[in-house]
Amino acid sequence: MITFENIRYRLLAIDTLAISPGVTSVIGPNGSGKSTLLKLCAGIAEPDRGTVLVNGRSPRETETGYVNEFPDRNILFSTVTDELASPLRFRHTPCRETDRSVRACAETMGITRLLDRNMQDLSGGEKVLVALAAACISRPRVLILDECDSHLDADRCAWLDAVLRASGAEYVIRCTQQMETAVEGDHLVYIEGGRVLHAGMPTAVFPLLADTPFYPLSWRWPV
Repeated sequence: MITFENIRYRLLAIDTLAISPGVTSVIGPNGSGKSTLLKLCAGIAEPDRGTVLVNGRSPRETETGYVNEFPDRNILFSTVTDELASPLRFRHTPCRETDRSVRACAETMGITRLLDRNMQDLSGGEKVLVALAAACISRPRVLILDECDSHLDADRCAWLDAVLRASGAEYVIRCTQQMETAVEGDHLVYIEGGRVLHAGMPTAVFPLLADTPFYPLSWRWPV
């Protein structure tokens, strides 16, 4: 369980929140604190007050993969191969094992054709795919995605769901503006004004948002 207790950090004021294993979607208006919540989950930021724990441990003691909302902010190295290999190299994984993992991960993500490319020459969507592959390659316990689906088309978004399920991450926490994506998750967190107003299964939370822009179109006008 990922737990938040008595959190105060920037806009966020969360008395208590528990995120169960599985795929959790975080939704809410722009500027409501969604990205800040994700950064606390990843250990990129630490609260001014309160505690965040992942299975009883600090996020900074937990293997975590993180994909930024802005594709260029994910880039550390010039080539795709080096970008994918970097998490394993930082862990001093043997070169042959790293090379095998890079090839296997690229094949899974459908980006083998990009391995010899320069990162700056990629499209926004391609950069997101490489960043996601780099986040997944070390098989982290927690995988954090900050609106990376905004750079992908509908077919890729549907494919992304399958990739996340197969990633091996115990927790996948994603911020999204796509309600059709959010409805496919296991859990849903709705934030407004820095506060968690609703949390639970999508089937329980979305009916509470029926009069807002955050209600899935497929539920408004079912086929």
